[in-house]
Amino acid sequence: MKKPLGAALFALVIAGAGAAPAVAAPAPTERAAAPTLQAVNFAGTVSLSNCSGSVVRFPNSADTDPALVLTNGHCLETGFPAPGQVIVDQASSRSFGLLNASATRVGTLRASKVAYSTMTDTDVTIYQLTTTYAQIRSTYGISALTLNDTHPVAGTAITVVSGYWKKTYACNIDGFVYRLKEGDWTWKDSVRYTSACNTIGGTSGSPVVDNATGKVVAVNNTGNENGETCTVNNPCEVDESGNVTVRQGINYAQETYQIPACFGAGNKLNLSAVGCTLPKP
Repeated sequence: MKKPLGAALFALVIAGAGAAPAVAAPAPTERAAAPTLQAVNFAGTVSLSNCSGSVVRFPNSADTDPALVLTNGHCLETGFPAPGQVIVDQASSRSFGLLNASATRVGTLRASKVAYSTMTDTDVTIYQLTTTYAQIRSTYGISALTLNDTHPVAGTAITVVSGYWKKTYACNIDGFVYRLKEGDWTWKDSVRYTSACNTIGGTSGSPVVDNATGKVVAVNNTGNENGETCTVNNPCEVDESGNVTVRQGINYAQETYQIPACFGAGNKLNLSAVGCTLPKP
């Protein structure tokens, strides 16, 4: 998990044997056509005390909706959610450093609550802020990043944008992992990067941006550091037949296309909505 060293050591204390895998929808295998690449910058990304993140909106979000920040489940300030645990509507006053296009911190945003957090099937935390998208744009001239609501495609040129380190990593989506196991946690249909995205501790929660559209297609979360098998900071790939593959030095992200279906008008979480497949409490 791509947190700073102190957080990684904490993870080693609480992590144990792997969890049993569950069923996921099959991932597309077709390769994307070569896109027209465009520059990806830091506008709308945020720095956390221990991770990276971004201000995000959904395709149907309104400017008057409370803004949201996306990061990892393992970046939650109250500790790693346990396998099977889903947290919703948890009070939070966490602060985030808002960055502009050139990675200069231009302001501080504050959470009103944790809208959703889990490390089951995916690795995501979504904070609701005390400000709206319109207020952020009016005050700072910065717009939120939009989550794409369709499954990413192998071969897509992407950029991982870390607000914590104020650094970007450019590569391609190499493919998708049926199950990615790390310590006690199992994630479904994860994104595997090509080797150029050599992300490090502190990049956890960074948005993974499709260079052709500028939309977020995943959230950066982990990589195999030492070549170990299925341990914390050393995730392993498990295919449909249970075969295990270890790729030392390769890094991963969790898809975000399934998140918009779980939020309705006013950016309100609705895990019972049609098409919502996120784990429920």
